[in-house]
Amino acid sequence: MTESIYHITTQTAWTVGKKARMYRAESLGSDGFIHCSKATQVLRVANMYYLGQLGMVILKIDPSRLSSEVRWEPGSDKPEELFPHVYGPIDIEAVVAVFDFSHGSDGSFSLPEGIT
Repeated sequence: MTESIYHITTQTAWTVGKKARMYRAESLGSDGFIHCSKATQVLRVANMYYLGQLGMVILKIDPSRLSSEVRWEPGSDKPEELFPHVYGPIDIEAVVAVFDFSHGSDGSFSLPEGIT
């Protein structure tokens, strides 16, 4: 297995993807790809874009199991930092773990155990 990548989404969106056997984020239609992160990027992304949101999960993805292309591209807040972008739907078989992702009383997130 290559280095895992991670995607933050809602439990509802993940449930829809499981039923369809392919997960499609809204960004696939609007940006042309699904935003993902390395383990070291997940927490910053979560607290920047999802602060205080409920019902979130993190998908752990094995890129070698994807039928869609993964490209490492600059992020919007730090152009020198590369993020994995999935150019197509995520195969359900590529999701090797799903973590519940709850925030603390201040609305910020902490990484669940198992994200490495």
